[in-house]
Amino acid sequence: MGKISTVVTATAACLMLGVTVTSCSDGAATDGRSAEQSLEGAYKTMKSLTSVTVEAGTTRTDGERFTSVLATDLKSTCTFRSSSESGAALEQIRIKETDYIRPNRAYLDQWAGREMPSAAEQDRWIKKSSSESVPGDGLSDCTWPFATFGKAEKGEPAEVDGRPAITLVMTDAKGKGGTYTFHVATEGKPYLLKVDYKGTDFRTTTTFGDFEKPLKVEPPADDELLDLRGIGG
Repeated sequence: MGKISTVVTATAACLMLGVTVTSCSDGAATDGRSAEQSLEGAYKTMKSLTSVTVEAGTTRTDGERFTSVLATDLKSTCTFRSSSESGAALEQIRIKETDYIRPNRAYLDQWAGREMPSAAEQDRWIKKSSSESVPGDGLSDCTWPFATFGKAEKGEPAEVDGRPAITLVMTDAKGKGGTYTFHVATEGKPYLLKVDYKGTDFRTTTTFGDFEKPLKVEPPADDELLDLRGIGG
C-alpha cells in the first residue's frame, strides 16, 4: 500500500519518543531506593511482561491530536490502531510473520492528498508479510523501547487510576530539552504506569495497563481481506 502518510509516520515517531525511557523490577518500589534504581527496577519488570496494553495521546503545539492503542506480547503478536482528530485511522494486526492492515476512508483520502471518488467506507484488510514493514511506516513491530537514559530525580507521590505511584523526572539532554515524568507503581510489582512527556513541539501521555492479561489476537476472516490478485507491484 506504499508509504504510510506523513501524519501517521510523525505520530508514530512522537509516540515512540514519548516513551523511549522506562524502568522497573521485581518487588515494589520504595522511598529507600534511588531514582535510578526505581527506573531500573521498572525497566526489568516491563521487559519481562508477556502482555501489556499501551495507550498514547500526543498533542502538537498547533493543537492537532493523535492517539494510538497497542495490545502486545512485546515480541511478534499484537493489535495496533492509530488515529487523528481528522478522522483518519489505521488498524494493524500482526501475527508473527504476517501483517493485516486496514486504513479507513479518511486515512486513504489523506494519504492520496485528495478526496477519493467513492464516499463509501473502506472496511477491507490488506495482508502483507511483516518483513515488508520498515521503521517510520506507521506500523508497530509489537515491541516497545523500554530503556533508561540520563539522570532521574524523585518527584512528588502520585496516583494513576487510583494506584499509588512514585514520580521520577528526567530531562532529555540529547533532544530539545523535553521533560519526562515517569509514574512507577509503589504497591505490588513496580510496573511503569504512565509517562508524561512535555517538549517544545508536542506533549505526549502514555499509559500502560492490562499487565499479563491473556492476549487474544486473531486474523480477519477471509471475506474481509482485499483481493490483490492481478494487481502488480
